[in-house]
Amino acid sequence: MRTHIMLASAAIFPLLAVPVSAQESTVSGAAGGAVTGAIVGGPVGAAVGGIVGAVAGTAIDPPPREVVTYVQQQPVPATPVVVEQEIVVGKPVPETVVLTTVPEAPQYAYAVVNEQRVIVDPHTRVVVEVVN
Repeated sequence: MRTHIMLASAAIFPLLAVPVSAQESTVSGAAGGAVTGAIVGGPVGAAVGGIVGAVAGTAIDPPPREVVTYVQQQPVPATPVVVEQEIVVGKPVPETVVLTTVPEAPQYAYAVVNEQRVIVDPHTRVVVEVVN
């Protein structure tokens, strides 16, 4: 009987994952997946949700407006930084890119790469926003 429940949960969970992941949440990663899985599928859902949440990683929250404004107001460096890879939210910038910390919000740094201003997490180098 437990096998049937586990198989049914495993078959149903992927169908429910798309609508659930579209919702905004302050809980993310393994914890968020476990909570969502528990709500949707009980204990089995919590285990599966925790694994899926950990694999998916944490949601990237955009930086506060003040940080974006600060980055927009900074002068463009005289020497352009060009990298081959595409710069996108959720992906790290290469180690060769020099980051400048935002003084009033040291949890953010920025750089101008491929003629784009990008705000990154200085610890992981992951892009949190590409500023237009």
